[in-house]
Amino acid sequence: MPGPITFASIAREWQEDLLLHKEENKHDTPNYYASTPSTLTTSSTVHNFITGTGDNIFSSILPALESAESEIIFITCFWARSSSLSQLANTLRALSIKAQARGGWKLRVRIGLSSLSLFQKIFQPHTITGQTYTPSTWVKTLGLPSPAELGGLDLEIKSVFLLPFSVMHPKFIIVDRKRVFLPSCNVSWESWFEGCIELSGLVVSQFVRFWLEFWSSNEHERSLPPPPSPPHPSVTSLPSPQSPTPIHPSPLGPAHTHTPLPTHSIPTLFLPSPHHLNPRFAPFSSSPPLSPPTPLNTLLLTLLARANSSIYIQTPNLTAPPVLTALLRALRRGVAVHIRTSARLMILEQLVTAGTTTTRCVRKLVRRHRALLSSATAARDEDEEAGVGLVAPGALRVEFFEPLGGFRKEGMEGGEPQQSHLKLLIVDEAATVLGSGNLDRASWYTSQELGVAFFDGGVAGAVRGGVEGVIGGRVRGYYG
Repeated sequence: MPGPITFASIAREWQEDLLLHKEENKHDTPNYYASTPSTLTTSSTVHNFITGTGDNIFSSILPALESAESEIIFITCFWARSSSLSQLANTLRALSIKAQARGGWKLRVRIGLSSLSLFQKIFQPHTITGQTYTPSTWVKTLGLPSPAELGGLDLEIKSVFLLPFSVMHPKFIIVDRKRVFLPSCNVSWESWFEGCIELSGLVVSQFVRFWLEFWSSNEHERSLPPPPSPPHPSVTSLPSPQSPTPIHPSPLGPAHTHTPLPTHSIPTLFLPSPHHLNPRFAPFSSSPPLSPPTPLNTLLLTLLARANSSIYIQTPNLTAPPVLTALLRALRRGVAVHIRTSARLMILEQLVTAGTTTTRCVRKLVRRHRALLSSATAARDEDEEAGVGLVAPGALRVEFFEPLGGFRKEGMEGGEPQQSHLKLLIVDEAATVLGSGNLDRASWYTSQELGVAFFDGGVAGAVRGGVEGVIGGRVRGYYG
């Protein structure tokens, strides 16, 4: 069996693997870590872990944005007219009013997105520089307030999407380069089960550098704007919220919770995963192509290979061949695997990008697990002595997310999440990975993703507890 999961051992193995692929990774954008992956090792202080729908998440974290004094960096993937967008628009109005009242420099706001509409993805420039939206487009195209309402902001908005499938999928928010929110949700109408973790400490500079290397093209943005002028005597700055805004839970049972996390400094790995233009799509190949050796992909495979006792996965989709192979190997080693995913989420997208679906992949994994169990039983029955010392296959448990009260049509959800969109991996109750990356083929081969790994048993337990506290009744057992 592999040795215990520790930050030192995993970071060393992960860095060595990345260095073996540094020439390949030098072609990525961004690639600032290709020759020195050790620069991605850091530490963080984690605060709250929030669960709920996207609306719940934004209602909780947008008050923190209103407390910004110098800068907000807001990166998301999907952007659509919705309650979430309305909340963001109101926050921008409040920030503008505050900045104008205090006088001096405008408050800098940078928004990055990737998916706005089919028209946008087809006709916008398919380059890394993407498309910048002029103020005249903010209202009609983006659903934001007019420039006249945002006069206190230095606001820039850009989108990046590269054909055929390279969507920029990360979601993160940086406030004054002091704290970061890492949500799984987009600015969208989708009523899905989401999660968000709040961070501070050295890890914040990692997010800033990632943003500078990919999203920002202005050298002057490497530093914060000058400190704001003292507020006008009649204006009171909005205080930093001590606790998130309370949310009215769903009448069928709350899916929205706040879980306090350990507040000490935690060993952390920052995990970018650049986009790739070549989808390497080979649905009829008997040997799937290797996935790009990005920091995120490499760390996930390292953790799955080093698991000793347990693997917990919550992912919207599960179609990435490297992950399925790694899970089967873990089961052979006796590791217990618990998977929570969705049976019918983005099926057309799965077929286009992967040539298969999560349900098909899960069925195949279950068949192989049953074969492992049968082989182990046959070996023991055939030769009891030879079976002594053999490792029994690990238990496999698979569940599909289902909303309380059953699935409902759009607009009729009543605050109840209809799908699970959280991306979470916990290994041996020691390492926790959160971020934007799904365990599907699109995230592993073509999309830009971003993850963060925390090496602390307290964080693993608190995050898992936060999920378990609301997931009950919202899953359907499929296997195990």
